Amino acid sequence: MKKQDTFYVISYREPKDGKVLTLKAKTVTDSSLGLSFIAISDFVFDTVSVVINPEEEHQKKHFEGVKTLHLSIYSIISIEEAGPQHKGLKFKKDKANLVLLSGEQYHPKDK
Repeated sequence: MKKQDTFYVISYREPKDGKVLTLKAKTVTDSSLGLSFIAISDFVFDTVSVVINPEEEHQKKHFEGVKTLHLSIYSIISIEEAGPQHKGLKFKKDKANLVLLSGEQYHPKDK
């Protein structure tokens, strides 16, 4: 299997009307617009299905000719990596300082 089999499913809130939309793309990176933006490119649309999905057809027309979509991190609801060989998202300018806490926590006994 190839790396190209991996794609991202991005759920985000449309800034104009507040609708929640889902988009599939092969590339998700940090944006050149700044730290609070994500760049989404190489959009994926179902072209082999016999059944026509009106929502996907609308998105296909909407993103026709769009090279990269820059979304604010505040409008993104989730980014899921799908496909057989996904390795996770890595950002060049990631300044996050995350601390992972284990699921086991100390609970003092009541006396």
